[in-house]
Amino acid sequence: MSDHITLVGNIVGDPEERATRTGEAIAAFRLAVSERRFDRERGQWVDGHTNYYAVSVFGELGRNALASLRKGERVIVAGRLRLREWETEAKRGVSADVTADAVGHDLRWGVSSFARGARSQSSAARGADDDATTAESSDEAWAVPGAAPEDPRTALTPTADADDREASAPVEAADSTPF
Repeated sequence: MSDHITLVGNIVGDPEERATRTGEAIAAFRLAVSERRFDRERGQWVDGHTNYYAVSVFGELGRNALASLRKGERVIVAGRLRLREWETEAKRGVSADVTADAVGHDLRWGVSSFARGARSQSSAARGADDDATTAESSDEAWAVPGAAPEDPRTALTPTADADDREASAPVEAADSTPF
């Protein structure tokens, strides 16, 4: 049985590319997760204990992680936790390993840009019998087949004439947030 866990922390070193015996890509990195709390007596923030996790990211997600993540970046990792006991001639210990199901930048500390990746041949072959899979391999997965993708921020109503265009100008994303 594995435990599901969500971690927010900093990548300790650049992700390394590894492979399974079958040649499937793996991204591997260590994640440092620290507790910060406000010490009222001193009137300042204090770092608590730091836990380190070995994170493994498989397949397409792993390839995307290798292209996107760098040392020092703050990320959110969701996955399955496994505690593994180890022993050498000098000492023994327990390591916390996480197999990631999802990885992303923590946007509280910066901005990130998303670019849809090209699907690999192996993942396209797995879903060849699924009609939706073939639509996803196009540049715009959400487009209607045969129609040019339209940016919803610049779309005008079909009945708008030239005088109304000023009133129906695109709304910036920050203004349209419901909360």
